[in-house]
Amino acid sequence: MAIEVFNRREIKYMISDQQKEELLSIIGNYMESDPYNRDGKTYSICNLYLDTESDELIRKSLEKPEFKEKIRLRSYGTVPLDATVFLESKKKFDSVVNKRRTPFILSDAYRYFEDGTLPDTTPNSGGAVQPAGTVSAEPQPAPSKPKMNVQVMREIDYIMHFYNLKPRVFISYDRLAFFEKNNSDFRLTIDRNIQTRRTDLRLDSPAYGDQLLPEGKWLMEAKAFKAFPLWFVHFLSEHKIYSTSFSKYGAEYKNYLKKGRN
Repeated sequence: MAIEVFNRREIKYMISDQQKEELLSIIGNYMESDPYNRDGKTYSICNLYLDTESDELIRKSLEKPEFKEKIRLRSYGTVPLDATVFLESKKKFDSVVNKRRTPFILSDAYRYFEDGTLPDTTPNSGGAVQPAGTVSAEPQPAPSKPKMNVQVMREIDYIMHFYNLKPRVFISYDRLAFFEKNNSDFRLTIDRNIQTRRTDLRLDSPAYGDQLLPEGKWLMEAKAFKAFPLWFVHFLSEHKIYSTSFSKYGAEYKNYLKKGRN
């Protein structure tokens, strides 16, 4: 089951191909690969970031306030309209990130963004209505929908209406993810092929767009509520890897401004 609510620190680092390979050569001693990384290959994540017409949320975020928040819709790869996606609220206060999410059917999410209509959260009736003239020995099950986290949805819905948020940016990337053995608190992700666009804002469209990182670079994020493990701290020190305040959405917005908002 996907984790819907958690708090943690997130520290980012920009690493080279060589540093990534050196990390992968030892990481198996301490961490387990995410199940989505089949045979050591990356998996794809696609996001729609929501904002105001004037990009108010990302502009405030770049001013580095003590508190900032983002709303996004996430899928794992390009998905059909009936797929489960996740509507997420991500807030940061005093270096601690609070992330809350609830599942959605993609077509329901599009409708919600268009006119504010929330999907029916009542349980399925247990059987679909049969067309006239058909005979069925057993009732046909209604299509199952993911169980929405109602409390999280209320919080997100308030933010959506307060700012009048709409999809503004598509951002996708390929990810390697790891969890420390016997310690679910520490997680490590390594992303490449970060692509962004401000048109065709759909998760059922293929991933494409402008590249955010130069060739040979990876964005690594260390995520934990408690202290990072010593082996990881030693690795950073040995390879002279330092933290950076890089934001995918923030970097995209800066590039957008440089292009003159064309």
